[in-house]
Amino acid sequence: MELTVEALTAGYPGHPVVDGVDLTVPSGRVVAIVGPNGCGKSTLLRTVARLHKPESGTVRAGGEDVWALTQRKAAHRIALLAQSPQAPEAVTVAGLVRYGRHPHQGLFRQWSREDEAAVRAALEATGTLSLAERRLDQLSGGQRQRCWLAMVLAQETPIVLLDEPTSALDLGHAVEVLSLVREVAAAGRTVVMVLHDLASAARYADVVVAMNGGRVVAHGPAREVVTAELVKELYGVEADVLEAPGDGAPVVVPRAGALSAVG
Repeated sequence: MELTVEALTAGYPGHPVVDGVDLTVPSGRVVAIVGPNGCGKSTLLRTVARLHKPESGTVRAGGEDVWALTQRKAAHRIALLAQSPQAPEAVTVAGLVRYGRHPHQGLFRQWSREDEAAVRAALEATGTLSLAERRLDQLSGGQRQRCWLAMVLAQETPIVLLDEPTSALDLGHAVEVLSLVREVAAAGRTVVMVLHDLASAARYADVVVAMNGGRVVAHGPAREVVTAELVKELYGVEADVLEAPGDGAPVVVPRAGALSAVG
């Protein structure tokens, strides 16, 4: 399902955080949004997910304005994994993943075999089936993040939003999670994720969108977008952008004394 953002402005009274953003994400693609802290990345995701009301502009999922849909219908189209999500105390992995089925429940539709199948499929897809009866708070950071992803996948939405899914993960677990994101897109879902690591964005996303000051300042394939000039514009750092051996993905290497050389 295609996701389209048109002239979207959102924020707080007198302080727009997202300012006139346009973005189109085709089905089955991965878009990584990068930029400095406070540039509007998370507010953009929250507005797309109907958690932050826009001041103007539209968000369309499959051609329909998500803000014109009911909350339940929108939740059938878009799922968001926020930063640092909090789980109920002592919840098991299976219990957490079942929360992903909440939008499919209702007065005349209770838990079903379809729900159970969706939960199992999500656990299998994320490699967490063997952890189903374990408590979430007893797992490693990488394991917990895969469980949260399982909950999002169990929602069975065609569009998945991930806000810093690799935050606080070590390199091995980050690679594991981002590889899983690629598998999610390969299965036909549309994925938009916020990342801080430019190298990871360049390697795992089909398109990189750079934001600064609430606006999109660059977007396109990573090899075209990630440049030394962009790094300096976004982060105020002098850097060299090299090609990684093997796949040629851009790698950002800050220069010695980079910060002192700027400004």
